[in-house]
Amino acid sequence: MPFVFDDYQLDEQRRELTRQGQAVAIGPQVFDLLVQLVSHRDRVLGRDELLARVWNGKVVSESTITSHINALRKAIGDSGEEQRLLRTVARKGYRFVGEVREPATGPTQAAAETAPAPSGPALPDKPSITVLPFHNLSGDPEQDYFADGMVEDIIAALSRIRWLFVIARNSSFTFKGQPIDVQQVGQALGVRYVLEGSVRQAGQRLRITGQLIDASSGEHLWAERFEGSLDDVFELQDQVTESVVGAIAPQLERAEIERAKRKPTADLGAYDFYLRGTAKLHHGTREAIAEALTLYYHAIERDAEFASAYGMAAWCYFWRKLNGWMDNRTEEIAEGARLARLAVALGRDDAVALTRGGHALGHLAGDLDGAIALLDRARLLNPNLAPAWYLGGVLRALRGETQTAIDNLSHATRLSPLDPEMFRMQVGMALAHFFAGRLDEAVEWAEKSLGNLPNLLVAVALVAASHALSGRMDSAHRAMARLREQDPGLRVSTLREWLPIYRDEDLARLAEGLQLAGLPV
Repeated sequence: MPFVFDDYQLDEQRRELTRQGQAVAIGPQVFDLLVQLVSHRDRVLGRDELLARVWNGKVVSESTITSHINALRKAIGDSGEEQRLLRTVARKGYRFVGEVREPATGPTQAAAETAPAPSGPALPDKPSITVLPFHNLSGDPEQDYFADGMVEDIIAALSRIRWLFVIARNSSFTFKGQPIDVQQVGQALGVRYVLEGSVRQAGQRLRITGQLIDASSGEHLWAERFEGSLDDVFELQDQVTESVVGAIAPQLERAEIERAKRKPTADLGAYDFYLRGTAKLHHGTREAIAEALTLYYHAIERDAEFASAYGMAAWCYFWRKLNGWMDNRTEEIAEGARLARLAVALGRDDAVALTRGGHALGHLAGDLDGAIALLDRARLLNPNLAPAWYLGGVLRALRGETQTAIDNLSHATRLSPLDPEMFRMQVGMALAHFFAGRLDEAVEWAEKSLGNLPNLLVAVALVAASHALSGRMDSAHRAMARLREQDPGLRVSTLREWLPIYRDEDLARLAEGLQLAGLPV
């Protein structure tokens, strides 16, 4: 049910914020934040409750919450000084104080909600989606070609994601020009997710919106707006397609992970084990990685040719090595390398298997060039797979290709701006800036990653070395104390065994910084 305040209407079902009928640009999490504050406007919402409701309990920094609150105030025409609509309650949280009206449900909407749902095919055994024809809001039927072409490009791009079942264009286009009930569409086509959108032309400018909906519940999972020029229609099509696919693929995966969590453990197939393992992997902690590894082994037991499961299991061993968590280093490195080789052998056309397995091989077998080639192939298979970009960026940073690494990592962030593994992108940026000699930037990125994962050993080491090389010895010594506590066995002489650093000068830079900070030789 929409909420109305001032000149604004907040429609949770359509995931739209409008002012006097015009759409207001607002990010997905900022939108969720507004919904929570308006829905619970009778009381103050504290930081912990906001984390649970908006960030699903994920640990984020105070600055992240503050920046989202500031973005929300800007979207609704408020300010931190005026606090006309959103009030900050010192040391307690936030409360929406604007006057809110809730329009009554009309007969048309009520009839739609009670209409019988059509029967259709059963859901497939993997995530499934249809892309509906985008609405042409330009008022010119001659512009239908652009909206239709956009949808066809998105369908083609989604079809390259091997774990996704995508309804063909001819089926989805049977709904063109019809009033749509997303849940009925989902049942009619036998899919779990529906992507819908619109295209509007005004002069030489185009505005394209898209939203992803869980057809079984009607829940909106993702929404975004894109704008560009008509000067090059096809280039804009490519840009929007890349952005849409890159943004919704992680959302689809996370939605499926949450669905798998709710299933009884006695009835799990290989893919369910894989999803549960991936949910644990995103947390990055020692305990979570141990659980993920067990779940991936269960997936492999169910399906001995599940290439992605081998790749993820191998990647768990890499993460244990990187953070000093291995109990038997020799045996675990050998097992991780075995799993990685199986992943890339079984998954020559599986972008996930090549990405995780190839990256693990780079660290466990020390073959950076071979690993980079595998991740390059993964990007050819699925150019919208964010891990292929950020893990490839990390490998290129270790090889000394710092600018390419930064470009890859920046592109990954654009593809998946709300990624649960953002700390990996941030520590990759820290590595690239450190090896490029930009020590202040290295500290800044490493601290960001530690804000998302406080015990990330590489980030702690980069903070210590960067401060030491910059002459900030107090800060360097504090970071070194953290590093020694997390991995007492790390030594300057074992750095190349810890990280596959390709260039001697890069290894020497890190060794010098860590030795100055107090790491034993």
